[in-house]
Amino acid sequence: MKQLLFISISLLSIMLSACSLTETSSEGNDQAEPAPASDKEIDSKEKPAFKSEMESPESDSSEEKESGESSQNQQEPNETSEEGLTIVKNPESIKVVVNKNRKLPEGYTPPDLTIPNVPFYFDEELPKKQMRKEAAGALEKLFKAADQAGQDLVAASGYRSYERQKNLFEGYIEEYGEEKAKTFSARPGTSEHQTGLAMDVTSAKMSFKLDESFRDTEEGEWLAEHAHEYGFIIRYPKGKQDITGYTYEPWHLRYVGKDISSDIHKAEETLEEFFGHYPSES
Repeated sequence: MKQLLFISISLLSIMLSACSLTETSSEGNDQAEPAPASDKEIDSKEKPAFKSEMESPESDSSEEKESGESSQNQQEPNETSEEGLTIVKNPESIKVVVNKNRKLPEGYTPPDLTIPNVPFYFDEELPKKQMRKEAAGALEKLFKAADQAGQDLVAASGYRSYERQKNLFEGYIEEYGEEKAKTFSARPGTSEHQTGLAMDVTSAKMSFKLDESFRDTEEGEWLAEHAHEYGFIIRYPKGKQDITGYTYEPWHLRYVGKDISSDIHKAEETLEEFFGHYPSES
């Protein structure tokens, strides 16, 4: 009886030892051969991910861009104004988008304002003659090309301060009512003219007025076809009011640089569509 009990205990001991060896071997294999996903996670934390390393023949650069922007937005949420508008972080960039949802920082005045050497319909040295230096130089080239093509363009209104826009907007509200005023005039702080990158143009044939019929003139037609060649877009095109928030303005030029202006012109897009910044109704 004692002999049988001894044999049973010995067999049980051998079985337990075998189980222990199996578990130890399994743990050792897990440590020696980590999953490929773990390798990638460690690599990403130990070294910076440069663009050349991130891209692959099968990658979609647009998806990477959207992913990067989304990640950045999560880390650095946009600052908003008291009215709930997004305050733009890059007001000095020629790519800045200002609209009914996107506002310039309080007290912003663009740098390097200068007066382009182009004809104006008035002689006084008013601030509205000014533009940012790069935009002014581009406007001079555009006007020179228009003159060589026999077109008689005249500059009407460029830079506009916050205070000036405030006075204009309030005046339009008194004259037309707020709902009507919002369709053609920007609230102070949300006007492209404050960026120093915009210029309204007209012609003597228009009696220097800013009107939709400008598009039907030779000057308006030339501008629509050639403005992009000099870095400008027609900022508020026809049929895009639901996107831009403003009625058609064939006279309103916005400088964005030749590359962007050419892409926008070719795609027949607005600045909102190109950069994905759509204004909401307000």
